[in-house]
Amino acid sequence: MFKRVPSELTERENYKLLIGSVIPRPVAVVATRSIQGVTNIAPFSYFNIVSSNPPILSLAIQRKNGEWKDTARHLMQTKEAVIHILDENILVDANQTAASLSSEESELTLTSFTISESDTIDVPRINEASIAFETTLYQHVPIMKDQEITADLFLLQIAAYQLSETVYDEQTGYIDPTNLQPISRLAGNDYGKLGEIVSMLRPK
Repeated sequence: MFKRVPSELTERENYKLLIGSVIPRPVAVVATRSIQGVTNIAPFSYFNIVSSNPPILSLAIQRKNGEWKDTARHLMQTKEAVIHILDENILVDANQTAASLSSEESELTLTSFTISESDTIDVPRINEASIAFETTLYQHVPIMKDQEITADLFLLQIAAYQLSETVYDEQTGYIDPTNLQPISRLAGNDYGKLGEIVSMLRPK
């Protein structure tokens, strides 16, 4: 076994070990809206479930040279976001939204996405996504290192689920993972598809 101590590694070295080890990671395609009305779209894989009661998702956004990314800034200002689950149908367009644009430009211009207004918040949702969560900010946790904020952890409470009939069974309340065709994040330029599903009873 190789031993590595985080404090002896650079930020980049820590990053490479983490994203190469914690796989696969779900990907949130996040829509926010600036106070000027610009819609921002960006993918993030530092994302997961926190709680089902109340339903809360986590989203961690790294700062760049101490500065907020547009998504984080908008969340702090408006306290609203739509979280879309990345699937095969939207992968190519979602990847385009990772481009670096000015805060006055919308990543929508780089894609074929269409949008609709949400039911509970003022941020629009992407029509082509099979699952979208309309969320509001539950809590913001700044992540500190050496008295400097290096990242922001957002806990987002779900106000409404928007679910395609192709993936959601209204009778059972379950999501069909095969129809969803979720895409996970690996390292570098790599993504993963669902692959084989293994079923196993949990012990009592």
